[in-house]
Amino acid sequence: MWKDPWGFRDRFFEQIDNEFSEAEDMLNRMFRTVRETGTTNTSETGPYFYGYQITVGPEGKPQIKEFGNVRPSSKGLIEQSTVRQPLVDTTFNEKENTMIITAEMPGITKEDVKVSMQEGLVTIHAEKGNKKYHTELPVDKELDSDSTKASYINGILELKIHFKKSLKSKSKEIKVE
Repeated sequence: MWKDPWGFRDRFFEQIDNEFSEAEDMLNRMFRTVRETGTTNTSETGPYFYGYQITVGPEGKPQIKEFGNVRPSSKGLIEQSTVRQPLVDTTFNEKENTMIITAEMPGITKEDVKVSMQEGLVTIHAEKGNKKYHTELPVDKELDSDSTKASYINGILELKIHFKKSLKSKSKEIKVE
């Protein structure tokens, strides 16, 4: 068995365990409040959905992304929104100099989807009847909107966005006087 003399493995799993415990406590507070009061602080009625995605970031620390149409409030009550934040996954392909964004948005058609890009931000919005989705994704590289391709199949939106190629600076020798 491999020994971890620095305790990295223990600290890493302890940190993930703490994140899960906090999320479980929050969900238990929300469900207990709804069960005790029989109501939420919204005028809308179900369906409610809430979730989170945990990934490991480049620094080795867990990153949590929330999605859904309800959010926990400071009082433990459910705050519902008529607009859902879709589950979004982002991957980078360094070889092809592209970013691929995948978003789950069931119950709509491709005609309902609107994607816009501006400097440092990709916005996804879709609306059909009572199904409304919206998310904004910050991007730290310059995007080439002319070469972007989008497809929507079976409730999944996939965007393939190319980054603008950085201009390679030519080296110029400067004479010191």
